[in-house]
Amino acid sequence: MSSKRRDDSSFPERDAIVAFIKAHPGKIGTREIAREFGLKNADRVALKQLLRELVDDGTIRKHGRRVAEPAVLPPTLLADVTSRDKDGELLACPSEWDEQDGTPPKILLHIPRRVRPEFIPGVGDRVLLRVEPSERGDRIPYRGRVIKLIDHGKSRVLGIFRALPGGGGRLQPVDKKQAGRELNIAAHDAGDAQDGDLVSVTIVRSRGFGLASGRVRERLGSLATEKAVSLIAIHSHEIPQDFSVAALAEAADAKTATLKGREDWRELPLITIDPPDAKDHDDAVHAEPDSDPANEGGFILTIAIADVAYYVRPGSALDRDALQRGNSVYFPDRVVPMLPERISNDLCSLKPGEPRGALAVRIVVGADGRKRSHSFHRILMRSAAKLAYAQAQAAIDGRPDDVTGPLLETVLRPLYDAYAAVKRARDERDPLDLELPERKIVLKPDGTVDRVIVPERLDAHRLIEEFMILANVAAAEALEKKALPLIYRVHDQPSVEKVHNLSEFLKTLDLSFAKQGALRPTQFNRVLAMVKGHEAEPLVNEVVLRSQAQAEYAAENYGHFGLNLRRYAHFTSPIRRYADLVVHRALLRALNLGDGALPATETVEQLGEVAAQISMTERRAMKAERETVDRLIAHFLADRIGATFAGRISGVTKAGLFVKLTETGADGLVPIRSLGLDYFHYDEARHALTGSRSGVVYRLGDSVEVRLVEAAPIAGALRFELIDGGGTIASRRGRAHVGRGERKLGHVGKTTKKSKAANKASIKKANKSAASKAKSGRAGQASKPRKG
Repeated sequence: MSSKRRDDSSFPERDAIVAFIKAHPGKIGTREIAREFGLKNADRVALKQLLRELVDDGTIRKHGRRVAEPAVLPPTLLADVTSRDKDGELLACPSEWDEQDGTPPKILLHIPRRVRPEFIPGVGDRVLLRVEPSERGDRIPYRGRVIKLIDHGKSRVLGIFRALPGGGGRLQPVDKKQAGRELNIAAHDAGDAQDGDLVSVTIVRSRGFGLASGRVRERLGSLATEKAVSLIAIHSHEIPQDFSVAALAEAADAKTATLKGREDWRELPLITIDPPDAKDHDDAVHAEPDSDPANEGGFILTIAIADVAYYVRPGSALDRDALQRGNSVYFPDRVVPMLPERISNDLCSLKPGEPRGALAVRIVVGADGRKRSHSFHRILMRSAAKLAYAQAQAAIDGRPDDVTGPLLETVLRPLYDAYAAVKRARDERDPLDLELPERKIVLKPDGTVDRVIVPERLDAHRLIEEFMILANVAAAEALEKKALPLIYRVHDQPSVEKVHNLSEFLKTLDLSFAKQGALRPTQFNRVLAMVKGHEAEPLVNEVVLRSQAQAEYAAENYGHFGLNLRRYAHFTSPIRRYADLVVHRALLRALNLGDGALPATETVEQLGEVAAQISMTERRAMKAERETVDRLIAHFLADRIGATFAGRISGVTKAGLFVKLTETGADGLVPIRSLGLDYFHYDEARHALTGSRSGVVYRLGDSVEVRLVEAAPIAGALRFELIDGGGTIASRRGRAHVGRGERKLGHVGKTTKKSKAANKASIKKANKSAASKAKSGRAGQASKPRKG
């Protein structure tokens, strides 16, 4: 029988196939579509071609062998202009996109008619868009109206200049993806760059034979300085460092807040509890038993937050600079603040004994810890003490010092008693409870790594965290009650496909995931409780985390899934987050509390644009902070080439295994070609690589021992080779032939000591052979590192 053609009337309509895919999200592939529409084997070429077109234009997304409807885009987002269609219209894709959601959807741009030419975007530019779904049948799933041109595309490379003896030099790119691709810098193009300088280079020739060439455009700093590593991330992500002259002038002219328009709360013994190295203190707390007989066993909590809105007025130079930054960025060796130090570290820092303006919320909770009522107040306060987390905890544990001793019974004890009540309500609410220890880098005076530690998680941390959550909820409720626009902190529930993939993965560990009814954090917590204290605990925590959506800011509320809250807004850190400043202004307007309020002209649409922008700056900060840690650790390990380390497999890709070291938390790549002579099949659903001949399986979470082969400090990249561990033997009965040498893994069975020993010997033999070839120079291309 001849194959149906796409224009054959018996071949299903494009819209019919798309409708079928949308009706079965994440559950169907080519086989199921062919069965549904009665297509024969000979028709699959046309079907696969149609599915490729649907994926390319963003109508559907491909995840392994499955296809699904693309993730829904928010109404306002940042996008990068990527290309033009056949009619010359501009196409864009979201600037931030989770690769687990498949191919990013395309957006057809609409340019307003009356717009100045310099504001018309081109390919490579970044724009803020108002997005809506396209008309049914349109090949591009979304249309976007350009609200603002954020940034023009730049043909520049950031890197380290390495001088050559005869003049000129080479550029080592700092981007991991460009690692190893040096640029030639001629002597007349080097400017005043010195060896070891971080420089910005414009590419002047990228085609033809030999190295591409570049011209030094700007000298950004020297790697000889102690803060050079964070400087790389600051410039590569274009994080603003310098405040405008106007903003600095406004900060210098600012005066300390007075009692005018405020309630006098200076006698209330509010205290700050922060990390020991904190330079700004923007939140203070107090608790006391409620004397109301109707609330026996209850408490009155007070959370006071620095009144940043008093100093940073809407439309001011300080406001413009703060919005551009979106948030403060925290590196191990420095902070890039959202506001000048005059504001953040002085006038808005709640220093002990100093009068400071604040916006406070007084919350009444019952003995069960549930919030009964709340009220907001603009106050003048005076902090009674500045404590560190460990200092406060030591006092409660029976080890008070000169500062905490006088506060123990009157201030600290009531705080912890109130926390005990609030914790009961928190446990009943049952938010997502992931155990993900955070590592902290401790630096030497010269800015290099001294050690990596995991700070102990104390009740003092949890106390502040829960009080801040209560304050944030109160802020969102107060503004909703007044029907005022605000910026919510939202966290969507996991997609159907991610939940399905998690469920399938858990089956490989003989764990079930209950999916009945509406999705709740409790269902994930049950799984986490099952593995508590077991070897699989880090693995399951990691996979559950990867199944979650990313939190963001939005002017529309769809709740906070992780915290299991219907409404939530950031209120407690206006020094370092622009979203909190907007919420403060909205509260001032809603409750008529004085100057600095949100303008009456501010609309939901305008706040949606702000939310999209600060969501982008938040992700930018997270990426910059993570890359800086990677570079510092790579510097730290650079002189330990050949050393062996214990670790766990933290990622599985077609390129190989990512391993996180137990000692430092550093991540590095074990290239797939270094695993031996076997052919390894990537099993996306199981997070595993499976040897087609040996049946050896390397899975996410496996304990391994690795040897450090290469460290690239500038790019923050590490390359390992596997020594031992991680490999188990797959059940032969569970594997089925797929074709072209690939084998699909079924159930992973338990192995005998004898088979494990034989497998281990096989792996060691293969690794030894590969290492020998690399050493003798006969390994060729296989001996070259592939950056992660």
